[in-house]
Amino acid sequence: MAKRPDLSSTQKKIVDRYYQNKESLNANKLGELVSDLYLALDDDKKSTRLWKQAATALKNLGVQPAEVERVVQNRDLTALSHHAK
Repeated sequence: MAKRPDLSSTQKKIVDRYYQNKESLNANKLGELVSDLYLALDDDKKSTRLWKQAATALKNLGVQPAEVERVVQNRDLTALSHHAK
């Protein structure tokens, strides 16, 4: 983490822990999106918004761009859930 004189030592520890656990947080977010997408199968507008969020979450997890595009274009919930770990 960059030097941030405006943060207290407690705040610096919170920020450090966030970045240490960022991968598991992204995986949890993706798992929540899988659940939300399953529940929103009948709502096209909500589903489209959630798939955009899923694409961003996959990119944040370091999934290859070709795989992200394939999963999102096919709207493959099974493949998406496999990346949620």
